[in-house]
Amino acid sequence: MKKNLFTGALALTISASFLAGCGSSGSSASTTAAATQTATTAAAADTTAAAAEASGDTTAAAGDTAGSTSDYDFTKDPIDLKLGVTGSIYEEMWQPAVDLLKDEGINLEIVQFSDYVTPNNALNSGEIDLNGFQHRIYLQSEIDQYGYKIQNIGNTFITPLNIYSKKLGSFDELKDGDTVAVPNDPTNEGRALKVLASSGVIKLKDDANFNPTLDDIESYTKQIKIEELSANTIPSTLEDVTAGVINGNFALDFGLSADDIVFKDDVLSDQQYWNLIAARTEDLSDPKLVAAYDKVVEAYQSQGTQDVYDTTFKGFYIAEGWDEDLLADYKK
Repeated sequence: MKKNLFTGALALTISASFLAGCGSSGSSASTTAAATQTATTAAAADTTAAAAEASGDTTAAAGDTAGSTSDYDFTKDPIDLKLGVTGSIYEEMWQPAVDLLKDEGINLEIVQFSDYVTPNNALNSGEIDLNGFQHRIYLQSEIDQYGYKIQNIGNTFITPLNIYSKKLGSFDELKDGDTVAVPNDPTNEGRALKVLASSGVIKLKDDANFNPTLDDIESYTKQIKIEELSANTIPSTLEDVTAGVINGNFALDFGLSADDIVFKDDVLSDQQYWNLIAARTEDLSDPKLVAAYDKVVEAYQSQGTQDVYDTTFKGFYIAEGWDEDLLADYKK
């Protein structure tokens, strides 16, 4: 997806030249010559701008200021970036982008984390440059809880949060006393409870928050036990629990298939569950990094990634929000 890059203002260049001139020293004759040259340059600049304005050529009037995101050629000045993910499926998902970026002088290294807690901490502390493992509501909950200065710079996909079982042929077979495992982090647990509510096993209170908790369960149609576990461990517990609500990346990593799904998530339309690429907010004041991050987002939001969604993952991941340019305000 192509994105427009904004050019800087000519005034910045002129001001910088003027300040540099004021800082020089020398004889009276040198000073006079410098002043004459400055005046001549300024007059020439004014003439160029006026001519451009008269002809309607606003690009010529504005000029291309050094430091604009469009000025960086990473094939001549390569850059190394680290992106944190959770689960090996992301390496397959990101491979087309990694290949595209390499040709443009950007070496994107994929860094694996085993849980959902560490990647945002690692990003905030500067151990990695970007991460791409979470949806919007999870990122916001982490920011609210830990005060991280990180933010969404590009949308990636939405994925279902299905219920899997090795013991049930259908979720209708669930009975009193059975155990269902759900992720124990607030946002994924809230979403898992919505999935259980969609299945008809529980009813949530009408005034439940966007991220409901166990306290928001009003009633059960079957007296099941809900066990809260770390999201990455639930697939390995399917031999012990009756069923589990499992995040797609961990389901795929563990080798679960569509045959193991006993209830499909239908909570797919909410933008809060769109997954994303996150960066440190402070990095977005650096035009070079903005230029590099923009290329990372563009490379991910490409046909190569869509092909991986469609073929490797059989449509399990659905592209969302690729028409939004979340870096637009940071490009100069």
